[in-house]
Amino acid sequence: MSASKAVAKPAVPARGTAGKAARSAATGTFAGVKATHGRSSTMEGTQLYRLDPQERIRVIRQGIDASVIGNLSSRMGMSKEYLLSSLGLSRATISRKEKDATMLSKDESERVLGVETLIGMVQTMVEQSGDPSGFDAARWVSNWLSKPLPALAGATPASYMDTFEGQKLVAELLSMSQSGAYA
Repeated sequence: MSASKAVAKPAVPARGTAGKAARSAATGTFAGVKATHGRSSTMEGTQLYRLDPQERIRVIRQGIDASVIGNLSSRMGMSKEYLLSSLGLSRATISRKEKDATMLSKDESERVLGVETLIGMVQTMVEQSGDPSGFDAARWVSNWLSKPLPALAGATPASYMDTFEGQKLVAELLSMSQSGAYA
């Protein structure tokens, strides 16, 4: 199934279904985030997308481990430098936080989790549209983020990922493409 067909059908994502799993995680870490005691959660984009807003806010306030950025760039097949640039994050700061095994700030966490949420949104769209086997939402999002869009006056969605409002706009564009409201 092609990704363009998969996101063309309207669907309403289920939210809040991962809340119990979120609360039961040892330290409340998400999106492949390492727990402070060294265990990793398997929660990534789809599970994060389905969390209720209060749970996502809690994760953002807590902060996520800086090492999640390397994991995310690897899953997306996107260079870490391009991902950091798209998110407006300092390479030196993130490298220091990775080396020191410290948490990202609320702002940094929100930007990174915004990308995870987009991946979860796309995965949910594909699952609700048909057979998701063989579809890699992280790679699809990476490719889509790097292509200029007429709806953004020829800019790439990646160039909007450094702010919450920009991420919201990008998510709305994905939703519109799913419903066919904007081609």
